[in-house]
Amino acid sequence: MEFSSKLIEKAVDEMAQFPGVGKRTALRLILHLLKQPKEHTTSLVTALQKMREEIKFCASCYNISDTDVCEICVNASRDKTLICVVEDIRDVMAIENTGQYRGMYHVLGGKISPIEGIGPDDLTIESLIDKVQTGAVKELVFALSSTIEGDTTNFYIFRRIENCKIKITTIARGIAVGDELEYADEITLGRSILHRIPFESSLKST
Repeated sequence: MEFSSKLIEKAVDEMAQFPGVGKRTALRLILHLLKQPKEHTTSLVTALQKMREEIKFCASCYNISDTDVCEICVNASRDKTLICVVEDIRDVMAIENTGQYRGMYHVLGGKISPIEGIGPDDLTIESLIDKVQTGAVKELVFALSSTIEGDTTNFYIFRRIENCKIKITTIARGIAVGDELEYADEITLGRSILHRIPFESSLKST
């Protein structure tokens, strides 16, 4: 793709690094920005810079937050004894959109994947184990994607806490095997949360 401006080319190259955005789409976006008032572009740049510099990760659940502890964790109406274990912040958003869950979350930051060089120590698993061992948690809900990596991560955590006096469940398999949680429709995901099953039962069915 030939450019008449090095500035446009650089902007397109940067925009094309976004997931699902090729150079043609990036060019359309950049040309769209050029047609807008300069204030619009300035506002966008300022918002992105402010987000990048000031965004935090919740000290309790590792969700994204504007403060040290996220709004979900400080919400007195949430069930502090129930923790839903998810892979990343997109899964928190997906489950929250169902309106069917009123417990807490724990964001692992990924899944165990030896092929990608991701082990337990690369995730926030130890922090989760510490929460369970306090005795304040009554139920842990596994809500990782139905993939080999997701199942491996679930099983690893299960083995670490199986001797603790805690109920361990997993979302019902309304989510197709191999599917990523964030792409599930809200109704299916909501039903999976409501009709979660004992984790040990899910092991017997695989």
